[in-house]
Amino acid sequence: MTTQERIERSYEPGAYAAQARGWIAANLTDALRTDRATQEASLAEKIAFEAAQHEAGLVGITWPVEYGGHGLGLREHLEANREIGLSPMPNAVNSIGKELAGPIIMTVGREDQKRDLLPKILKMENIWCQGFSEPGAGSDLVALRTKAEKTADGWKVNGQKIWTSGASKSQYCLLLARTGSADDRHKGLMLFAVPMDSPGIDVREIVSIDGARSFCEVFFNNVMVAEENMLGAPDEGWAAASRVLSIERATNRMYRSWRFESEIDHLVAACRSDNRAYQILKGYSAEVAQARIAVENLKGHVETMVADLLNGQQIGPRGSLPKLYWSEAHQRWAQMAYEVTTRFPLDGGQALTDARARFETIYLASRAETIYAGTTEIQLDIISKRILNLKKAA
Repeated sequence: MTTQERIERSYEPGAYAAQARGWIAANLTDALRTDRATQEASLAEKIAFEAAQHEAGLVGITWPVEYGGHGLGLREHLEANREIGLSPMPNAVNSIGKELAGPIIMTVGREDQKRDLLPKILKMENIWCQGFSEPGAGSDLVALRTKAEKTADGWKVNGQKIWTSGASKSQYCLLLARTGSADDRHKGLMLFAVPMDSPGIDVREIVSIDGARSFCEVFFNNVMVAEENMLGAPDEGWAAASRVLSIERATNRMYRSWRFESEIDHLVAACRSDNRAYQILKGYSAEVAQARIAVENLKGHVETMVADLLNGQQIGPRGSLPKLYWSEAHQRWAQMAYEVTTRFPLDGGQALTDARARFETIYLASRAETIYAGTTEIQLDIISKRILNLKKAA
């Protein structure tokens, strides 16, 4: 199978997954694999691979055909995500565009915006970043102060965003800005599609603990944004932003449950290649068992939500449940796996070398998992108030 071949819809359960599995096996090069201690693929190679995934039918599965998607259903989306998760492919370069900006544009965007912006996301012509968090407004987004002022020439934006993933390689920013006073809280918030080459935008990369430069701080200094780049109506920003976060926490990244499973399988297989490493792993048997249980619980969350969506139900705040559980469980697993690999014998074979490199990367990246897309504290607050209907303590 080649990147030119496209996965076809089949009403036979598992058929879409089988085709996705075959395409991944045929197109995932050693440089793209995260389970090999080889030279990492370049950004250009990752972008090309992601564009090929869309052409093949692994991305944009549920998006309407008229907007560049494949017009299929959540069943195919789930099947493809299982295979993506079980494979050692790199994380998406344009996850913000496909998982956050795209769904928002489809929900509140004008028809001309949908036809222009959405296909370019899937084709990897436009990479997006998300301009939500600020130095004084991370988890508490309604405290944001980036200001959008209406002028005769459009909207003049001033302010600062922080932890803006991928801003230095993006063509567009999904920007949440305030049109009124900071005291308005939920009111006066507006979403914009801001071209990142606009005069007055200053992007500064932040080096994270793993040496990556994906996080950025972005400064907006009298940036003019055209009226046509508004997404939705004035004062619709908070409702749309809440929908973004609900989508992000629920089904969009459902592959993570199976990626978690594949990581466990990888560590066990690596340790079995050298009896000394396997004896080390046996000392963590209880922790490995707990990780296996966590994976099955996560799969249950995801599959139940998909079934509910197929039955016409809304997910709403329930999206916080898998996000909270995954981030806490995966963070514990990543620390344990890293501890195991640091004890590997230095004269072990290639399997141990590959595992050591992969789990160091996973461990360092996992430290942020209980922070991004809403901190653990925020998820607990949502669950207590909006699911359990608990009242604040007096």
